[in-house]
Amino acid sequence: MRRFHKQNFKKLCNQLGQTDQELQGIITTYGYPPIWTRPNHFASLIHIILEQQVSLASAKAAFIKLEEYVGDINATAILKLSDEELRNCYFSRQKTIYARELAKAIKNGSLSLEELETKDDDVVREELKKVKGIGDWTVDIYLLFVLQRCDVFPTGDLAMIKSLKQIKNLPASTDKEKLLEIAEGWKPYRSLATYLLWHHYLESRKK
Repeated sequence: MRRFHKQNFKKLCNQLGQTDQELQGIITTYGYPPIWTRPNHFASLIHIILEQQVSLASAKAAFIKLEEYVGDINATAILKLSDEELRNCYFSRQKTIYARELAKAIKNGSLSLEELETKDDDVVREELKKVKGIGDWTVDIYLLFVLQRCDVFPTGDLAMIKSLKQIKNLPASTDKEKLLEIAEGWKPYRSLATYLLWHHYLESRKK
């Protein structure tokens, strides 16, 4: 299981830049991306669930509100909250269900985040997707931000896909198969390409 970290991050970005001029262009124009990471805690997965299909700002506001309300965000704390309390922390009805299902899985031992650290990406995906509300995008973000695995390509991430189409001058209608074909050339470091694409997306919007 390849992982990226502070010591190899820039080196791996440079390797990608040597094989793809558009990725190199991102480094040349904006420098290296931040190494976005989160600890392997229950709270990190709750944060990722909150980020599903909403802006990062909205998700962060909900996460902060929850943290202010319960203090330590853990499975026991989530299961003690009523629908109204979670709604007051900006949880939708669906995300209330998802948060509770995750909390139950942690509490009953059917899911161990610590054990996921030593498992292959495919096994991590299989284990997490057993929990209602956790799909491929959520797993991809967990593999990237929490486990820092090297070859993750989140095709469900709209910002990353938009950035990829932009740097490659592709039409908006370009299908998933074409994007996967391009990403084949970045294996086994598609995670680093993803970070570069996110970096481009965020920095280019500041202009």
